[in-house]
Amino acid sequence: MDLIELPAADGTAEALLARPATGSGPGVLLFMDAIGLRPRIQEMGERIAGWGYVVLAPNVLYRDGTVAEIAPRRDLREPGAREEFFAEAMPRVHGLTSDLAVPDIAAYVQTLRGLSGVTEGPIGTVGYCMGARLALRAATSHPAVVTACAGFHGGGLVTDETDSPHAGLGSARAELVFGHADQDPSMPPEAVDAPGEALLAHGLTASNEVYAGAPHGYTMSDTSAYDEAATERHFTELQALLARALPT
Repeated sequence: MDLIELPAADGTAEALLARPATGSGPGVLLFMDAIGLRPRIQEMGERIAGWGYVVLAPNVLYRDGTVAEIAPRRDLREPGAREEFFAEAMPRVHGLTSDLAVPDIAAYVQTLRGLSGVTEGPIGTVGYCMGARLALRAATSHPAVVTACAGFHGGGLVTDETDSPHAGLGSARAELVFGHADQDPSMPPEAVDAPGEALLAHGLTASNEVYAGAPHGYTMSDTSAYDEAATERHFTELQALLARALPT
């Protein structure tokens, strides 16, 4: 997986790029968690690419620094390290408001579709933690382009604001898959139910599941939140979604 640079709404963002063995396939935007682009995101991108997709993972927090500048300075598997990092990272996360994120997403979509080897036609999106809401915003702001959208252990999918990510589901045309963490204070039952109700109301093909016993951040093997069973379940469901909605 290569580290490249791409244009974003307010400057230049670094991004990881992975290609399948054939070198070409449909495009998938991977939206990182708050920890940033790092070897774990590279591993995940390469696994998805191995299914036949060209995967682009932008540094969505480029306004706050480069990949190296916002990277953790401790091993997040150590006691207390993950909590310490997020105390520093959350202001960056909250600073990426929808008025900033939506123009960025448009730039990422344009770049992905213009990359050599990306086949013409629709794309997919997948996001983790904060990235889940960005993946959803990509699907709702680019409904003619995004046919597959997935979000795992997402946070902030439902807010009291008028521009809550789930509020835009009426414009989406993608098939959607959400895998919520059971042990996630940021997604109480009502926050899980709200997108499920919106998905049903708009007649979208979707799965809105809670992974029993899984903590927030369960896919991230470089942190203390990692849960192998939940992670493998997520890969299975993501691969199946892409095969259905974005066949290679």
